Amino acid sequence: MRRDIFSEEHEIFRAQFRRFAEREIAPRVEEWNAQGGSDPKVWRRAGAAGFLGATAPTEWGGAGGDFIYDAIVIEEMARIRAHAMMISLHSDIVMPYLTHYGSEEQKRRWLPGTILGEVILGIAMTEPGTGSDLANVSTSARRDGDDFVLNGQKTFISNGQIGDLFVVVARTDPAAEPRHRGLSLILVEAGTPGFSRGRRLEKLGLKGQDTSELHFEDCRVPAANMLGREGEGFAMLMQQLQQERLTIAVGSIASCRRSLDDTVAYVRERRAFGQPIASFQNTQFKLAELATEIEVGQAFVDTLLRAHVRGDDLVTEVSMAKWWTTALQRRVAAECLQLHGGYGFMSEYPISTDYADAAVQTIYAGTNEIMKVIIARRMGLG
Repeated sequence: MRRDIFSEEHEIFRAQFRRFAEREIAPRVEEWNAQGGSDPKVWRRAGAAGFLGATAPTEWGGAGGDFIYDAIVIEEMARIRAHAMMISLHSDIVMPYLTHYGSEEQKRRWLPGTILGEVILGIAMTEPGTGSDLANVSTSARRDGDDFVLNGQKTFISNGQIGDLFVVVARTDPAAEPRHRGLSLILVEAGTPGFSRGRRLEKLGLKGQDTSELHFEDCRVPAANMLGREGEGFAMLMQQLQQERLTIAVGSIASCRRSLDDTVAYVRERRAFGQPIASFQNTQFKLAELATEIEVGQAFVDTLLRAHVRGDDLVTEVSMAKWWTTALQRRVAAECLQLHGGYGFMSEYPISTDYADAAVQTIYAGTNEIMKVIIARRMGLG
């Protein structure tokens, strides 16, 4: 079905980015998956070509476009399975903290570099003992004169090894009640004394994504590195989660479509009992059901993209989209792997990596169980 959310300019941008991705990114995906991370040089080439921060303000070097430009990048990266290079984390999840809450000095200092790919971004929320319970973050940031001194540990941090600048969630008021009012966001540069990168974490899927531990031991950063005002960190996190969860939904539907397309091609070629397995009714019914659900999910996500660009409050709807599309992604990957038979279990077939990669989608950016709690509360149920 024709999607009507894209203007002519959007389609031109897609064609440009697809050419770039096919030339600069796709040939490196296998290598990045093997080494567990992407190449900073390719980030810089993407930035120089104008593909990082397409929505960032023009005054700092961005294109000043709408979020649909970034959604195109997300879709095209999913199409080539380039999960190692986390452009969506950099441009759509972390960069908005700088553009929305950064001071003029912070923007002047860091935004141009992030847009050019010279400064790779990460966000440090999760801790070993907190998971989705952000209100109980224990990493501390103690004020000492003109500095904050950070102590604590973060885990599951994407871009942990190659990141240059991290938005760190830290507790600046240990006595605050309720607890979430004691949290602030502080910018920490890699190389700051007291900051260290821990081990690169081995994962079930998303092998190319650089996921790491971070450590802060008497890490001293200027108080001027605080984003927004002290104690407003939790509120800022909640405000940005709408786009984060929409970002995940966009990527999940695009990944579903790639898995389905590959499986349709496979069942047309693979023969059993003297005929293509595409001719079996079970195969046809399964793929027809999946194709229908993907179209339904795409229509919902496209509606949310329009509304998000308008500036609508979509907390309930993006929570719905996040849990539904990621659950669909897991189901699509499982059904498509089954249709590949034994070959689906072999690493040489991409559906095997799709299956492993889909597992975390229902967990990060708030588990799907948390999404349902949010929806229920906004329905007045608790």
